[in-house]
Amino acid sequence: MKTLSLFQPILSASTLVIGASTSAILHREPTINGISAFDLAAWKRASPEAPNGYTPAAVNCPSTRPSLRNASSVSDQETAWLEKRRNNTVTPMRELLVRLNITGFDTAAYFDTNGNNASALPNIAIAVSGGGYRALMNGAGALAAFDSRTPNSTNTGQLGGLIQSATYLAGLSGGGWLVGSIYSNNFTSVQDIINTNPSISGPLWQFGNSILEGPATKGIRVLSTAQYYDELYKAVNGKVKAGFDFDSSLTDYWGRALSFQLINATDGGPAYTWSSIADDTEFVAANAPMPILVADGRAPGENIISNNATVYEFNPWEMGSFDPTVYGFAPMRYVGSNFTGGMLPDDQKCIEGFDNAGFVMGTSSSLFNQFILNLNTTTGVPDVIKSAIRDVLNELGRTDDDIADWTPNPFYHFHNDTNPNAQTKRLTLVDGGEDLQNIPLNPLIQPIRNVDVIFAVDSSADTIAPSALNWPNGTALVATYERSLNKTIQNGTAFPSIPDQNTFVNLGLNTHPTFFGCDVSNLTGPAPLVIYIPNHPYVYNSNVSTFTLSYNNTERNAIIENGYDVATMGNGTVDKQWPTCVGCAILSRSLNRTGTTVPDICKQCFSRYCWDGTVNSTTPAPFFPTPLLTEIKVTSGVGHFTPNMFGLVATIGISMALML
Repeated sequence: MKTLSLFQPILSASTLVIGASTSAILHREPTINGISAFDLAAWKRASPEAPNGYTPAAVNCPSTRPSLRNASSVSDQETAWLEKRRNNTVTPMRELLVRLNITGFDTAAYFDTNGNNASALPNIAIAVSGGGYRALMNGAGALAAFDSRTPNSTNTGQLGGLIQSATYLAGLSGGGWLVGSIYSNNFTSVQDIINTNPSISGPLWQFGNSILEGPATKGIRVLSTAQYYDELYKAVNGKVKAGFDFDSSLTDYWGRALSFQLINATDGGPAYTWSSIADDTEFVAANAPMPILVADGRAPGENIISNNATVYEFNPWEMGSFDPTVYGFAPMRYVGSNFTGGMLPDDQKCIEGFDNAGFVMGTSSSLFNQFILNLNTTTGVPDVIKSAIRDVLNELGRTDDDIADWTPNPFYHFHNDTNPNAQTKRLTLVDGGEDLQNIPLNPLIQPIRNVDVIFAVDSSADTIAPSALNWPNGTALVATYERSLNKTIQNGTAFPSIPDQNTFVNLGLNTHPTFFGCDVSNLTGPAPLVIYIPNHPYVYNSNVSTFTLSYNNTERNAIIENGYDVATMGNGTVDKQWPTCVGCAILSRSLNRTGTTVPDICKQCFSRYCWDGTVNSTTPAPFFPTPLLTEIKVTSGVGHFTPNMFGLVATIGISMALML
């Protein structure tokens, strides 16, 4: 068990430095003045169900002791929930498709005929890629466009109602922050988050102070940077000293820090668990899609994550993998218990509270540990500090501690013949995009889930010099397609054919939405149609660096607005037929399943938006996109991020403590 005793003197010393550090606290820009009943209602949090804050604790087991299951199906809980959710999507889907105005197709009559058989109707999923705050904000724009609760989103040319029609909503890394934040705040809307007075919501989505500084010292709770780090330390220290087999890693701190911005504005929500989503009133009633986050397995000593790495998903009921390696799921609420061979021995108590929501989001984004560890490149840092960082980096490199540690491994002695972690008590997971599958498609292409269409929002930072940096080029889709061809890992999943990255750029497939998998006769299995929506400048250059950690509200809102325009193609101004074509793509698999003739307008849409198989793999010219519409002028609040001295010292303290 690791100790954090060294952290306290470093923390005390760092408070002496804070007086010499200066950091601009950006002016907050709430759009609602005062505190209204609406605000108070909007910020009721999800239930804090962990029995002892961030520290997991032993509880009495239920009468049926928890156990693992094989991945031959979805869980009983998901099966029961799906029956309600699929029926609940019928009315909003009908309203959406009627509004999208598919000429020559009687949408109302189609739903009258099939409305009592939800399985005949489209099964929709949304996937939001990784990419740090860029992915959160660009993805937030897309979700705002898809949400009927967003003002004017149900007007002509708009896509509001898509979220209400969707069955699944998956996120990864920065996209996982978006999904986790929305669900940890009772499935609130993006619009409510950006409009609500920070005096109520606190530092929720207030990115003016970087995550290394902590919340600004105003709002509903005054919390200095020193107090912020002290709370991070105390929370993780409690977990380590709980008296069980829990290890800690930098991801514990990363997840706790994320929580202050994404979950609970008062104390970072240490008691909010991922499994508590399953008890949320709206989710129980199946009034919201099922959230899924994704991470990759990484064995100790392994530096490169290949396309045959095990992909783990976290849903409100379970964590586990459909991959043939692990091929099993553990009950989310009781992760942290000492499972062996899929069972909990009679002499073992049940553990609850390990599945902290911030820790789950941190696990899906643990690539950020690499950024924190590279702070020694900052100029103006005393030699003693640089020396300490070098020692920490060397130790982290030796122990491979830039991971999320899920000890005790719930899959210990589970599927010993295929599971690479079956013989170790330690389960180590990393950022879900480290295998290049930066869009969380894997859970959504499982045949058992029968997804018809996936809206794949891509905020990846693929392009490099001499092109403009941080725009997508299709790498995430290519990785998932290539994995689907690998017979040793694909486990029955199918995916549409995807061209190479050079073709994406040469044909402009990374500059506008593209449909993949339009012709079912060309598919090797029951693959969904993928609506690829790449980040692109419409009204703002949203290609900010993944490692930029601070944004004022004006820039935040500009990136969100650009994401809205990416999803709607500028509210239909770039292509007035885009909303209709979205409707055609949604209906495509359903029309095929019911033997319904494809309307002529949809044939035109498919001719326009479906990739036709053309390939141009020559090296593309440098890629420099410019805004398609009138550009929003924003004075960035960040420039190049330089951590203040306290953040640097405190980070070193945390890192060094982990090594003892």
